[in-house]
Amino acid sequence: AGCEKEPSSHMWIYILLGNLLRGIGETPITPLGISYLDDFAKEEDVPVYVACLHTIAMLGPMFGFLLGSLCAKLYVDIGFVDLGSITITPHDSRWVGAWWLGFLIGGVTSLLAAIPFCFLPKSLKKPEEANNDKTSYDYSAVIMPCIFQSQLIYPFLSDFYTSLKKVLSNRMYFTFLCCSLLQFSSFIGFLTYKPKYMEQQYGQSTSKSNFLIGLTSLPPVGIGIFLGGLIMKKYKMSIIGATKFAFTMSFLAYTITLLHFFVGCENHVVAGMTVSYE
Repeated sequence: AGCEKEPSSHMWIYILLGNLLRGIGETPITPLGISYLDDFAKEEDVPVYVACLHTIAMLGPMFGFLLGSLCAKLYVDIGFVDLGSITITPHDSRWVGAWWLGFLIGGVTSLLAAIPFCFLPKSLKKPEEANNDKTSYDYSAVIMPCIFQSQLIYPFLSDFYTSLKKVLSNRMYFTFLCCSLLQFSSFIGFLTYKPKYMEQQYGQSTSKSNFLIGLTSLPPVGIGIFLGGLIMKKYKMSIIGATKFAFTMSFLAYTITLLHFFVGCENHVVAGMTVSYE
């Protein structure tokens, strides 16, 4: 009983706040970034630009896994302890890698990458031959006053509720939203548990598992997104054509994924779990 004590670290609060701020900063890139491209690019070029945006978004986690693989090889207290006194290796189950180092490197990189956005023009001239029926909307005129003037927050929330209700009433958008939720749920689960499965089933270290996931799983997805954008541009697909194309590719992916049921390994022999103690 004298060796037991309650955990007193509040580090999780800093991680929570950091992820909250990161999410706030990342959110405008996808909705407003795609809207920005859709407003100021030629209509036939938009699929390629959006595909490039999503491809880069997939390459980010790939480099994140590779960075995590590198950080996992470093001891968690690197810079604070004598590494020569560490007697365990990354293959030891007691090893804890320098997980915090990735946050610092990623944060500094994100800060440097955000600087060029400060030099983008507030408004661009639209191509004369395209997007004649589209109107650009200055989101800052709504967002900024709502942040700095509290008396405008309530009207903003009221308008947001009305817009949200109108969007969710669109059957096509709601169906696409449900489909996206199902796809991302399966994809995130795959990325979350596959490294741990590789560690337990194949005896790989955390570093090597992250390295293999980042190198083999994410690049094909990014390449597929980019090729999809090129195909849509080449054949100038309409909404119906794009829907048929997406359905065909999703069905093929589902069919190929069924092959995973035929791949497996025998369970490890664990005393008290898979075999008796005798």
